[in-house]
Amino acid sequence: MTHIPPPAEELRLLDAELWQLDARRAQLLARRAWLVASLQSVRPVRPTLPPAAPRPEASAPRVQNVLLLLGGMLLTVAAIAFTLVSWGHLGIAGRALVLGTVTLAVLAAPVPLLRRGLRSTAESVAGLGLVLTVLDAYALREAALPGTDGTGYAAVAAAVLAALWTAYGRGLGALRLPVPAGLVAAQLPLVLWAVAAGPDPYGVATAMLVTAGLDAVLAFAVTGGAVRVTVTAGAYGLGGWGVLTAGWLSWTATGPSAAARAAALLAFAAVIALVAAARLPERAVATGTAVAGGLLLVAAGGGPLRVLLSAGWAVPVHLAFGVALLAAVRAHRLAEPVRQGLLRASAAVQALALLWALPLVAVTLAGPLGWAERPWSGGPADARAAVTAHTPWPPYAGQALLVLVAVAGVLAVAVRHGTWRPQARTGALLLTWAACLALPALLELPYAAGLLLVGGVTVAAAFLPTPWLALATSLHCAFLSLATQSATLSVLSALTVLCATASRRPRLTTVAAPAALGYATALACATGAAADWQPSHTALLVLCVPVAAALAAGRLGSSPATPPVEAAGIAAAVLALGLAVTDPPMLATVLAACGVIAAGTAARPERRRAGYPAAVLFLLATWVRLAAWEVTTPEAYALPVAVCALLVGAWRRHRDPLTASWTAYGPGLAAALLPSLTAAWSDPEWTRPLLLGAASLLVTLLGARHRLRAPLVLGGSVLVLDALHELAPYLVQAADALPRWVPPALAGVLLLAVGATYERRIRDVRHVREVLGRMN
Repeated sequence: MTHIPPPAEELRLLDAELWQLDARRAQLLARRAWLVASLQSVRPVRPTLPPAAPRPEASAPRVQNVLLLLGGMLLTVAAIAFTLVSWGHLGIAGRALVLGTVTLAVLAAPVPLLRRGLRSTAESVAGLGLVLTVLDAYALREAALPGTDGTGYAAVAAAVLAALWTAYGRGLGALRLPVPAGLVAAQLPLVLWAVAAGPDPYGVATAMLVTAGLDAVLAFAVTGGAVRVTVTAGAYGLGGWGVLTAGWLSWTATGPSAAARAAALLAFAAVIALVAAARLPERAVATGTAVAGGLLLVAAGGGPLRVLLSAGWAVPVHLAFGVALLAAVRAHRLAEPVRQGLLRASAAVQALALLWALPLVAVTLAGPLGWAERPWSGGPADARAAVTAHTPWPPYAGQALLVLVAVAGVLAVAVRHGTWRPQARTGALLLTWAACLALPALLELPYAAGLLLVGGVTVAAAFLPTPWLALATSLHCAFLSLATQSATLSVLSALTVLCATASRRPRLTTVAAPAALGYATALACATGAAADWQPSHTALLVLCVPVAAALAAGRLGSSPATPPVEAAGIAAAVLALGLAVTDPPMLATVLAACGVIAAGTAARPERRRAGYPAAVLFLLATWVRLAAWEVTTPEAYALPVAVCALLVGAWRRHRDPLTASWTAYGPGLAAALLPSLTAAWSDPEWTRPLLLGAASLLVTLLGARHRLRAPLVLGGSVLVLDALHELAPYLVQAADALPRWVPPALAGVLLLAVGATYERRIRDVRHVREVLGRMN
């Protein structure tokens, strides 16, 4: 068994252990202080490291290349200076000896350098030799051939140098500079010969394109490296300049001959591009090159016809050639990148043509909007005048209409791909619709005939699979009819009936039903304006639309068309309120009617929340009516609100007995009592305070009877405040009659009572603490 010493013995043992711990702690602290002092007296000596060697900022190969480049440049500058400055001081023999010796020595120097493995040095020396050959050619002309044509001599010199440099590079083999340099020189002979032959831009463009074609052939013949990069850059560079020159010649051509020559150049460039696209390995580059080739074919075909025809036919002619590219797309012998490129080129041409025809569509659709500023100002002379009331008629409208029809036909017939077929059909339908709307204005039909034609398009669009197209057409027809009163009433009536009929089709209900309500609203406003009614009286006619919307929404139920129909009804109701706002009695009637519509909507189970706006509308109707009667009594405005709120609260508490009285009756009682209390405090008469006191007393007794906090607190508070208002004069008199020592005495009694209460609470806390202590 474990021995447990008595408490006194255990206390003695604990004190002994603590004394030993304190002694040991003092010993350790003393040792620590001595160690700290000894470490501070001895400062450690840090070992010194040798300075790091500086790092080189440039690598050895880079230094070598810089030195070789600078040496070659300095020698080149020296050679040029010698040729230009000191050439005339030597005789013919001296000149030949200097040039021949220096050039041959420099050109031969790379051979031993390559044998010793100094390739970079050999490249620099070879570059110097190439420059010396150019100087030799210049010196030869200055000395032996001073009367020759400079451009022609430059062409011959470029051809000879190109051959010599290429042969020199092929002979050495290991050098990378001479062969690309020779190919760069080979870009010049044909162009320089064309320039030397005379100021003929067609010849220069031909030379550029031929050179670009040869570069393309050579690019496919070599495997890669600097040679292929050089010829590829030459093909794209000279080919681009040649195409730009040919395009400019085609655009500025004034006769068939000049246009045909420019077209031949463009066709030749197109052939080069398409052949190159068929052999390019990169698909994206090949497709882009084929797109360029297709656009060049369109420009080549349209250029001569553009000169023969009038200016307005330039775009349709090019569009025809762009559509013709689709026939080549169907040729399965062509490579796939070429077919894709031609297809995209045709699409680009059609898109540009549509962009050119866009002003016709914009004027046709946006022109009738101007009638909204001056409706019923008189019928226009014809359909074109109807759409150009505020905008000018665009030029070449007939050709623009032809472009719309042609592109629509291409989209409808040519696009057969399953993925793009639906989009193409939609685009064709949209373009056909725009062409039909522009046709009356183009033909300058009479205004009534144009309106009937647009109405027919509206009816036809209602049976198409795109309901938004029918809606857009109906809006165009409605704005177009604003020119005359009879046309407006007729068109709005027809559109209302048409949309109401179309709304019976489930596919069109979501769009047609709200549109029918909108056109009915516009018809009501137009009818009131035609009858010279006041706007407030027209509001009663507009209210028929919200009634119809509420009935239709109740019939639709949970259909997706219900929210749009209800939104259209709400918009019509807001418009009616805006029309009646200047006539308070009529505004009260309209508000009450809107409240009835909202209450009827709230009868539907899924629209119970409409009861709140119905109550607000009834309340506003009551207030507007009272204001129209010049009623200033606050109870007349507050009691209807209070009665409605109390009825709603009683109904809610009946359904849920656990509802708090503040939630059920608080708002209604506050609306009933507080405005009267505010008025009673400034009312010198006794009638209102007496009635308010009786009412608050009744509310207090009812709260006490049913044990409800809200009636008890609100009724009692209002009763006390009302009584204080009535007793205020007497209290003031009593205060004047009291001695001056009474207020301090009352304050002292209050403080003593509070202090006694505070002391009693402290005593209770102490008593509880003592009880808990005894329990522990």
